[in-house]
Amino acid sequence: MPKFVELWVYLSATPLFGLTATLVVYVLAQAVYARLGQPPWANPVLWTVVCLAGALLATGVPYPTYFAGAQFIHFLLGPAVVALAWPLWLRREELRRRWGRLLLAALAGGIAASGSALLMGWALGLPSEVTLSLAPKSVTAPVAMGIAEKIGGIPALAAVFAVITGLVGALCGKYLFDALRIPRDGPGWAARGFALGTVSHGLGAARALQVNADAGAYAGLALGLQVVLASALIPLAFRWL
Repeated sequence: MPKFVELWVYLSATPLFGLTATLVVYVLAQAVYARLGQPPWANPVLWTVVCLAGALLATGVPYPTYFAGAQFIHFLLGPAVVALAWPLWLRREELRRRWGRLLLAALAGGIAASGSALLMGWALGLPSEVTLSLAPKSVTAPVAMGIAEKIGGIPALAAVFAVITGLVGALCGKYLFDALRIPRDGPGWAARGFALGTVSHGLGAARALQVNADAGAYAGLALGLQVVLASALIPLAFRWL
């Protein structure tokens, strides 16, 4: 036990702590997720966040100390998102035929996601800064932060809302699609993936990729479309209001 304490004290004071803790906890969560048959409620990202947050609170390790090592994984977010283009390239002929319908679906989905969040914020009487931070909740966190800053929201809060939205979509998407009786054939998987990527950005796309290749490809496409549309249209809409 003293040896373990010494090791913990050493690691918690170095950048190795954040990197090691994140990798170990995620690998264990992924193993449990696979062992259970990949149920949505066992999403490894969710349980990694819960376990790491609990460990930091219990041990009193400051978040900047943790992130000093975890930033190496954070850097890989960009390449990971770019890698989502490969499944789209494999389906390029199919996308050329459907580009008009896909663009309209992305626009309608983005308006519904952002508009419903704003209406909920106003209905609940939330402060204007909090309500504005909800507007880009269905866009990937780094982009959501930039949009929130432009329209008068709080970037850090927008990132939290985006992560929560992604987790909720990854956890609940399967049950909602089954309730709506969306089929599990080619077009059905495409619809499920596109809807999940539209609403739940990267976390939804990651879940879709784990379930079905077509769903993952369309989720990645929806994620990219939302980034472009939201970045251009949300600040423009608030400038007109």
